[in-house]
Amino acid sequence: MESSSDDDFVILACTNPNPIEAEAKSESKHRKDFLISTTDILSWDLHTILCSQTLQIHANRNRLIEQSSYFRGLLRGSFSESRLDCISIQWSLDTFVDVLKCIYGCPFHITPNNFIPLFEGALYFGVEMLLLKCKTWFSEVSSSEGSASLQLQLDDLIHIWKFGLECANDFLPELCVSFLARNFMWAMSSKLFGDVPYNLLLSCIEHPYLTVDSEMHLSDALLVWVDANAKQLENFIITSKDCHGIFRQIRVSLLPLWFAAGKRRSCHISELSKESVDSIFKLISVPPINSMNGLGDGDLHNLRVRLTEYSKKVNLSGCPQITLAILLLSLLPSSYSIDPTLRKSVKHFTMNFGHLEREECPISQGLPMLSFESVQEVDISKCPRLHLEAAITCFSKSFPSIRTLKAAYLLNFKTTTLHQLVQKCPLLCEVDLTIDISPLLPAQVSVVSSSAAIAPLLSNKSVSVREHPGDVSSLKKSGLLLSNITKLTLEGRTDLCDLDLQCISKFCASLHDLNLKGCISVTDVGISNLICNCMKLHSIAACDTSFGKNSVLALCSGISSYYGDSSADDLGWNHNSLISNLQKLHIGGCKSVDETSLLELLSQTKMLKSLCLRDTQLVDQALHCFSGSSLEMLDISNTMVSAAALAHIVHGNPGLKCLNVRGCRNIFRQESNTSGGENYYLYKDLYLELGNCKLEEITLGWGFSYLSLEALQPAIMSLRSITVGLGGSLGEDALKRLPAACPMLESVILHFQVISDTVIMNILAYLRNLRVLALCYCLGDISMLSFSLSMQNLRKLRLERVTPWMTNNDLVILTQNCANLVELSLLGCKLLNSVQRLRSK
Repeated sequence: MESSSDDDFVILACTNPNPIEAEAKSESKHRKDFLISTTDILSWDLHTILCSQTLQIHANRNRLIEQSSYFRGLLRGSFSESRLDCISIQWSLDTFVDVLKCIYGCPFHITPNNFIPLFEGALYFGVEMLLLKCKTWFSEVSSSEGSASLQLQLDDLIHIWKFGLECANDFLPELCVSFLARNFMWAMSSKLFGDVPYNLLLSCIEHPYLTVDSEMHLSDALLVWVDANAKQLENFIITSKDCHGIFRQIRVSLLPLWFAAGKRRSCHISELSKESVDSIFKLISVPPINSMNGLGDGDLHNLRVRLTEYSKKVNLSGCPQITLAILLLSLLPSSYSIDPTLRKSVKHFTMNFGHLEREECPISQGLPMLSFESVQEVDISKCPRLHLEAAITCFSKSFPSIRTLKAAYLLNFKTTTLHQLVQKCPLLCEVDLTIDISPLLPAQVSVVSSSAAIAPLLSNKSVSVREHPGDVSSLKKSGLLLSNITKLTLEGRTDLCDLDLQCISKFCASLHDLNLKGCISVTDVGISNLICNCMKLHSIAACDTSFGKNSVLALCSGISSYYGDSSADDLGWNHNSLISNLQKLHIGGCKSVDETSLLELLSQTKMLKSLCLRDTQLVDQALHCFSGSSLEMLDISNTMVSAAALAHIVHGNPGLKCLNVRGCRNIFRQESNTSGGENYYLYKDLYLELGNCKLEEITLGWGFSYLSLEALQPAIMSLRSITVGLGGSLGEDALKRLPAACPMLESVILHFQVISDTVIMNILAYLRNLRVLALCYCLGDISMLSFSLSMQNLRKLRLERVTPWMTNNDLVILTQNCANLVELSLLGCKLLNSVQRLRSK
């Protein structure tokens, strides 16, 4: 590479100063010292030369002087080394070689692992080019999004931040704080989040780019950090530092009510929790139309939903205090939350929106709505005071890239609202309008008719549930857009009728995933019409509806559902129909599906991965006709299928992960004259087939016993959830052995089992991953001793008719031992008779 006299060269004798690393390399098979030259630096065998104890590098003196201030001062100054032909360098060989490669213009790679050594080497040797490359690399990585940003791990970020402070370099700490603020949701999910230094965390949450999905996520993250740094917090208090100042950054008025109320006993944020609850109730007490009057006249910055240009999700779920006024203040420039004059325009809009047509909406007349183009998901579930039509208009202006809207548990979300949403947010792909009906029993009757079969054509201006949407061509001619919605969840919407489905099927023709579970007011005809218009469906959930013969025929043939009494043979089955590509079919509780329909249905399903046929007229013949081989979930609970039929379907679907056969009396049928050993022989084929599966969830009942548990051992080693219902009898020995047989269990639900303190304590002590425990109508001698263990991981606990002795004091102890419960169900606790006393503790 160079061609000069020997006087222009100098020998660099490089030795690794790290004794551990040097010792490790001395044990390598390459123990001799290497003499190499920068003239052939491009062909250096790095793997070999870096294993040596010392490197002798023949380098051009002038090149070193030009590119390095260290060598410039050393070789040109009055130092004795300037007259020497050999200079000793004590530095990491790996790093020094990269420094030389930079000096000589050779390519090299900067990674999170070598960034600090390279940066430190660039500073020490004064190589400005390397310093610039390091700064450029870190700037690009720390400001990038997607896969590029994943190059940095949280521990890398912490080390770089500390290094920046040590070398008095403001550039590095500032970029670290900015990166952590923008990627806070990623950081809080890391196991190393508790290692984030206090000053870095404080700077992060004060940063204007702090990006979280909700204030609840920020609160949870800070609580996790405080718990992980309990000892350090004591030191902060001793030195009079306000370690809890980080919690003051939480906008307490925007926390979900249930979350704020649940933290009132927290030793860290009890005061903030009380402040939050008081603030939320104050906001709720003001009618939504006058909500601006209740916000006060001061700076409303803490009522602004936290949004940045990097926000991808906005989660307002469970916040009954959220109104149109709060939403608007969050989507307008910050001056609107400070300037009383500007707030008048927001107040005028919120008070008059209900009396204005959409075309006259002030939002469309020039309010300076901010645009957050990165937002793709919005969750307004359980926000009943939010004016939906106005909110949708806001979303269309401020979230142009929105693709997912979750609006569950909102009773005022109608089909007209859905159509407005489709028109204003054309990129929307997923909508969740779930309503919880779990306390209600499934409908036991079929709905004959919920609306007229034929309705007027669609209006040009709007869609009404009382109007027929017409065909696709008429929609296009009228200027109305077809939606891109591929996933629509309408679960539990008992107000939904056939005309609603008719309307939805026309402007949501691209549906792939449809959930109608519990929609008891729609008919078989209505469902079949929708299926015929949405021929891209690959997932249907229609449990506890009137899904019946017409819907089955629509799935299998894809033609009109007005079949009368025609049989499948008369109509002719289309083997390229929708059913052949269906991957999920849940029709549990659908009493209108007869044996013949089920037989035809299962004979044509080839690609099914998830199948629910609970509480249907399912028989062995239908299961034997099933030819699919991709099943991962099967629910045939409360049907009359036999062990042989189940063994057949398991044999053809070895990838089965979830199985529910609760209430199936014919599967593990125990005859009075049959011993346990003979029972095992009778069902040996089923046990053997299940043994080839790696089950994750299993729900069993009649005939399930200790021997069954033993026989299923190969299949349940990876089990995460087990439910044993009526008719199952594990016995105390099997229950004691459960943690050893299924060490990965996260959910244990037992009905009508004989249990004891020993059983419960064994389960709680050895199932480290347990999150859900339910004991329902169980027999046995249990006491408070069963729940004396600390159960910090437990999230849901149901005790139904098993603890009649429980008192208020017992309940206090229980809740202290289960500090992280989010759901507690108690039934039959007759001594819990003083609610006020319990609240006061």
